[in-house]
Amino acid sequence: MNDNTVSAARQTLTEDVLGKVVRYARLPLCITDPTLPDNPIVYVNDAFTDLTGYGSDEIVGQNCRFLQGPETTRESVDAVRETLLARRVDTVEIVNYRKDGSRFLNALQLGPINDEDGNLIYFFGSQLDVSERRRVEREHRQLADDELLHRLRNIVNVMTAMVRLTAREEPSPAAFADKVIERLAALGAAHFDTIGRSDQHEVDFETLMGPIMRAYTSATEDQINLTGAIR
Repeated sequence: MNDNTVSAARQTLTEDVLGKVVRYARLPLCITDPTLPDNPIVYVNDAFTDLTGYGSDEIVGQNCRFLQGPETTRESVDAVRETLLARRVDTVEIVNYRKDGSRFLNALQLGPINDEDGNLIYFFGSQLDVSERRRVEREHRQLADDELLHRLRNIVNVMTAMVRLTAREEPSPAAFADKVIERLAALGAAHFDTIGRSDQHEVDFETLMGPIMRAYTSATEDQINLTGAIR
C-alpha cells in the first residue's frame, strides 16, 4: 500500500468514521470554540443531551458554566479554568445540574484540540456521571468506619473488664501491672497475630481461640482445654 492510499484512507477515517464515533458514542461529549467570545459550546452529541436533559439547540452557543449550580464548588471551577489555561488534558470532578434541576457529579475530562500546526482551535469535554459510584464508595467507607468503631468499643470493653478482673486477683501493684501487661499482650496476639492474618486460609480451633482465651485466664497454667475443628 503506497503513501497516497494511506493518506486517502486516513482522510476518509477522519471525516467519516471519526465523526460518526463522536456523534453516536454513548460517552457524552461537547466541543467548545475558544476563538469565539466566552468559549461557547459549538457541538454536543446525543449522549450529552441525554445526560443533561437539554436539547442541542438549548446548549449550543452557551458556555459550559450554565450546567453549574448551588453545590458547584469554587475549587472545581478554578480547576477547570486552570486546565483550559494550561491547555492540558485533565479530569475534574464538578457538580453539575440537569435541566430538571437534579444534580450529578460530573467526572469532566477536558483538553485542547490543535490543528496540524499546533494552533489551538477547539476544546473537547467528555462527561461521566459518577454520582452512583461515589455514593457506593461513601457507603463502603461508612461501613468500614462503623465496623472499626464497633471493634474499638469492644476492645475497650474487654480491656476494662480485664483490668477489673485482674485488680481483684492480684495482691500488689507490681503483680497487678505484670498481669495486665501479660493479658494485654495476649489480647494483642489474638487480634493481630491470629484474626488479622489475611494469608491464613486454614487454622485449627486451638490456634484461633487460644490467644483469646489466654487473655482471660488468671493462672500461669492452662485452665481451658480447646478441641474441635472450624467448619
